[in-house]
Amino acid sequence: MPPKFDPNEIKIVNLRCVGGEVGATSSLAPKIGPLGLSPKKVGDDIAKATGDWKGLKITVQLIVQNRQAQISVVPSAAALIIRALKEPPRDRKKQKNIKHSGNITMEDVISIAKTMRARSMARYLSGTVKEILGTAQSVGCTVDGRPPHDIIADINNGALTIDE
Repeated sequence: MPPKFDPNEIKIVNLRCVGGEVGATSSLAPKIGPLGLSPKKVGDDIAKATGDWKGLKITVQLIVQNRQAQISVVPSAAALIIRALKEPPRDRKKQKNIKHSGNITMEDVISIAKTMRARSMARYLSGTVKEILGTAQSVGCTVDGRPPHDIIADINNGALTIDE
């Protein structure tokens, strides 16, 4: 028999899913079935809530209380960078191993760093900016036409300063 829990108690479930798509209910069922939620209904709600992240893998946080799920999107740094590149949404089943060889501005990087600030391990905003620049390097894009690692070197030696 499943363990009893208080239905008024708040449960938080984090899921990784593709934005704008209805995930497989078979993968949702073991996570949210014991909480008394319908996997199909929650899958449809996730697809509706992640519509503007179409084609990107993002983390979704479900806050379950009284057998009702509130859905909030928790974007990763890579998803925010790919979104800043303003690429058209792609079909993940047809286009594999895509290279994001676009260009973003330093203002985009700073705004992404401010968004990710709460989840960052850095003490100062400049450290968070360096984290985002490292992610931009691994995504494969450039920042203001320069490789992200060159900008990290400029921040380290003081040629470029980031205001809090």
